[in-house]
Amino acid sequence: MNVPISTFLQHLKFTPFTVCSIFVLIVCHDPIESLHMRKPDTIERLYLDFDGFFAAVEETARPALRGKPIGVIPFEHTTATMVIAANRKAKLKGVKTGVSVTDARRLCPDIALVPQSPDLYERAHRRLLLSVERVIPIDAVCSIDELTCRLDKGDIRDPHGLGQRIKARIREDVGDYLTCSIGMAPNRQLAKIAADMDKPDGLTILRPEELPGRLLTLPLEDIPGIGGRIKTRLIDAGIWTMEALWKTQPKQLRAIWGNVTGERLWYALHGYEVQALPTSRAMFGHGRVLPPEWRDFTHAFEAARLLTIKAARRLRRGKYLANTFGLWLMMKEDNWHGERRLGEANDDHAGLTALTTLWQIARRDLPSRSRIVQVHVAFYDLKPSDARQLDLLEQDDAVRRKWEKLSEAADAINSKYAKTVLSVGPWTPPPGGYAGGKIAFSRVPDMEDFW
Repeated sequence: MNVPISTFLQHLKFTPFTVCSIFVLIVCHDPIESLHMRKPDTIERLYLDFDGFFAAVEETARPALRGKPIGVIPFEHTTATMVIAANRKAKLKGVKTGVSVTDARRLCPDIALVPQSPDLYERAHRRLLLSVERVIPIDAVCSIDELTCRLDKGDIRDPHGLGQRIKARIREDVGDYLTCSIGMAPNRQLAKIAADMDKPDGLTILRPEELPGRLLTLPLEDIPGIGGRIKTRLIDAGIWTMEALWKTQPKQLRAIWGNVTGERLWYALHGYEVQALPTSRAMFGHGRVLPPEWRDFTHAFEAARLLTIKAARRLRRGKYLANTFGLWLMMKEDNWHGERRLGEANDDHAGLTALTTLWQIARRDLPSRSRIVQVHVAFYDLKPSDARQLDLLEQDDAVRRKWEKLSEAADAINSKYAKTVLSVGPWTPPPGGYAGGKIAFSRVPDMEDFW
C-alpha cells in the first residue's frame, strides 16, 4: 500500500527516536541496488604492488645490504622487538612479519636487521609514483606500496607490453632491487587478487571470459576482505573452498558478512564493476611501540604528548574538528582505554589537556609498576572545520580561540623551517625517532609527520 509520507507522519507521536527512525526508514535502502553496476567484457583495471617494499627500499638505498636477507625492525640495540618487514630471502628462511628478533636470528643467522627509515620510504614512494606516471596515469594510490590505474584501449590491446614498460621504467629510474607485481582484470578487486598470484615481479591477467579460472586454486584467505573471523563464518556456513564461495549467491554472502560488503565481494569476484560507496574520514591518530627503556609511565607520557601534538597537526592540515580524544595503553598482560570529550577542537592545548586528564585516570587505575609496551592516541567524532556550530560555553570561549591561534602560528613557523622549532611544552622524541611518521602500509605519511 502506498501512503503519502505527510499522511503517515500525521499519525505518529513524535519523540527524537521516532524522528530518527523515520529518517532511517525513508532514506536507507538497499545499497547494492542503488549503485551503478555493470559487467565489463574486457580488462579495465591495473593493480600494482611493490614487492617487499620496505626491505627493497633499504636494499636499493644501501649497497652493503644487497643480496642479503633483510629484516626491518622498529629500533636497534635491543632484542625486545620484532621484525616489521622482511625481503624475499629472509622470508624463504621463515622470517615473517611479527617474528621476534631472537627468532629471526635463529631462523636466519646471517640476516641483516635494519632500523626503520620511514622518511626514506616516503621519498621512495613518491619517486616510484613519478616513474609509473611516465607510463600510465595513476587512478588511485591505495597504500604506500600499492596503486591502481585505469586501462585505455591501447593498454587493453597489449597488456603484457604495458606491464613490461612499467617494469622497465622502474628499473631505469630506481634500479634492479625494487620490483613490482602487476595484475589486470575487469575490476579493481580482481586486479588486486591477480597481482598477488605471481610474486615477486609477476604479471597476471584475469580476463572476464576466463573466470573463475585460476581463482578456484586460491585459498579463501588470499581474497582481500576474508580475514580470520570471516573465514570462520564461511566455514561454519559450509564454504570451505573458492569453488564453494564462487557458487554462493549475493544475498548469502551478505548474510554471512552481516552487511553489504559480502554482497559487493560476490559481484566483484564475478567480474562486475561496482561503484565504491563514498567514505568519510573517521579519525586522526598515531601509535608507537615503545623501546624497553621508555615503558614506564613518565617516558610513555612524553611519547604520548608528542603523538598527540602530531595528530592535532594532521587534524588541522585536514581541516577537521574533533569532538572526542581517545587514549589506548597496551601492556603485555592488560590494555587500558579512556576517552574525553573535546567539543569541536583541533588545537594542541585541547588535545594535551584531554591527554593529561586521561593519563591521571590511567595511573590511578593501573598498577604503579605497569610496563606500557605501546601507546596510541586519536582524535575522532570529526566534522569539517567550516561546519563548526558555536557553543557559547566552549568553542566561542576567548581562551579557546587564543589556543587555536597559537597552534596555527606554531604550524606556520614549523612549516617555514620544515622541522619542529615551536611546540606546546617539551618536545622529547623517543629513541629510534620517527614518532608519528612510523612505517605504514595503509597510510602514506606526509613529510610534516617527520618534523
